[in-house]
Amino acid sequence: MIRTLDVWWDGRLVGQLTQDQHGELGFAYASEWLGNEEAPPLSASLPKRAESFIRRECRPFFGGLLPEESQRDAVAQALGVSRGNDFALLDRLGGDVAGALQLLPPGEIPTVPATGERAIPLDDRGLIRVLDALPLRPLLAGEEGLRLSLAGAQSKVPVVLVDGAVALPAPGQPTTHILKPPISRFTATTENEAFMMRLAATIGLDVASVEPRVVHDRTFLLVQRYDRATNQDGSVRRIHQEDFCQALGVPPETKYATEGGPTLKDCFALLRRTAARPAVDVLKLLDAVIFNVIAGNADAHGKNFSILYSNEGPRLAPLYDLLATVAYPELSPKFAMRIGKRATLEELDAEGWAAFAAGAGLGLPLVRRRLRELCERTTAKARGAVDSLCAQGVDEIVLGRLSDMVRDRAERCAMTLGR
Repeated sequence: MIRTLDVWWDGRLVGQLTQDQHGELGFAYASEWLGNEEAPPLSASLPKRAESFIRRECRPFFGGLLPEESQRDAVAQALGVSRGNDFALLDRLGGDVAGALQLLPPGEIPTVPATGERAIPLDDRGLIRVLDALPLRPLLAGEEGLRLSLAGAQSKVPVVLVDGAVALPAPGQPTTHILKPPISRFTATTENEAFMMRLAATIGLDVASVEPRVVHDRTFLLVQRYDRATNQDGSVRRIHQEDFCQALGVPPETKYATEGGPTLKDCFALLRRTAARPAVDVLKLLDAVIFNVIAGNADAHGKNFSILYSNEGPRLAPLYDLLATVAYPELSPKFAMRIGKRATLEELDAEGWAAFAAGAGLGLPLVRRRLRELCERTTAKARGAVDSLCAQGVDEIVLGRLSDMVRDRAERCAMTLGR
């Protein structure tokens, strides 16, 4: 028996995801989608064609819509399905995923919330309940009326805002924000991510908007979804996106370069092939690489960069998941993607930057100039990022430590240029 899920893009049927009696995935485009010259492919790794895609071809994209690592384990346990059964997980979670897609059972069509089905804001008790539930049930998997999925190894849940208050979405309602509680194993991750994201925006990088919040001394982060847009009538529209692993056909289990995942050379080449304005996006990716080095974010792998398919054409999505992993000695200091064959900041030198520039197809003078400029901006703007977050109730002592750390790293990073 073949099981099927219909794949919808903004209310239009793209094709069908299938699972055969042996558990093998497959995907085929709908004939109407293939016949429409203006209809784009689902992924850079899934070009439009009449022939069906086998598991090896389609699994990186569809498996890439699901949570990873311990989050996948916890979701599978909450739903009572196998952690390795992508189809079963998407069947239960695929109503609202990253990008414009919805995966629905045959015969079910995308709907907007019915009259009277409005998202109800959570009070403080409700927010605490969500924060307490997420470690055991990521994405609130199994809760009545919720079919939500996001990739990543960190606990989170997609939500909407009602007059500024956090609410769980009504059935069929596109979510607009991501609620991220602190990572229990580490201290001050909400403050860390909020600071690094705000600092990146302050020095001119294209970054998803973030807002730290506190409820009964419990912190959490609200990240505005860049893959959603608000229409003139106030309705929300999903915008398609895919991360670099999906676009390159890399399964989420091998997202790190040392495991066969994307390298920085692969990432720059992908943008040159797919972006509507490759010159602009290549420079944005260069800035992202440099900022991650300055911030000490060693975990910037292929699933932490995405392509957004907006009306202006494919482009590098705003940055997200910026966390100074160097603040936690338990985590590896090695870059998820080597920079000029250098694995850590301590190893990164002028020759390393030169090798990186050559591999990425960039001029070394450009790389050196941007590195120097971003280091100088970081040093000058770090205090402003601290002040903006203190005004939102974030712990000033924690922010001060992060600011001191990143300014020290900026000075050390500038020194790698040599003379």
